[in-house]
Amino acid sequence: MAIPRIPSHTMPVRSEIPDNRVDWQLDPTRAALLVHDMQNYFIDAYIDAPEMISSVIDNIGSLRERAAELGIPVVYTMQPGDQHPSRRGILADFWGPGLGTGRDTQIIDALAPRPGDIEVTKWRYSAFQRTDLRELLGHHGRDQLIVTGVYAHMGCMLSAAEAFMSDVRPFLVLDATADFSREEHILAATYAAKRCGAVVTTEEVALALERKAVAAGAVR
Repeated sequence: MAIPRIPSHTMPVRSEIPDNRVDWQLDPTRAALLVHDMQNYFIDAYIDAPEMISSVIDNIGSLRERAAELGIPVVYTMQPGDQHPSRRGILADFWGPGLGTGRDTQIIDALAPRPGDIEVTKWRYSAFQRTDLRELLGHHGRDQLIVTGVYAHMGCMLSAAEAFMSDVRPFLVLDATADFSREEHILAATYAAKRCGAVVTTEEVALALERKAVAAGAVR
């Protein structure tokens, strides 16, 4: 019941995903960046797909750098290790006891949180369940959420859906998320585009943030 080894597969491209139903525009003064569950325990599953996950890590890294330049809050979700059965609940029925302690729980070195980043302890698929993420976004005056990380059809998709239900506009970054399979990745992105958010690429996010920042005089 642990996370299975994920077979190598090609990433979906934007042309395979339905057009977004909304024309939301990213704004660096309104957005936060979510780095979802990029812990060793989850990324180790990509041992058979190193090139694919490396590209996703690089894309998340580039978005994190841009966020730092523009003063965009960066939020990391991190599942705790050695969870007591009363906290693990019925997740154990699907995935067993979950993470151990130590290395399992740490964010991968390439994306390790920096001083000032926000770390949220996460207990269920959605980053909003049993956490204060909504309150944190409100505290920082943020009503847009750039969603990156793993796994697209579970925590990323459901975090995007719950953001929508909390009046936070989610932007699911297609090439800065990864999944168990190509089909499940397409499923997640299709749902987001049709039902709860906007699907974007890393390049589109960078360009949108740059345009807004230049217009506001934040960069030259």
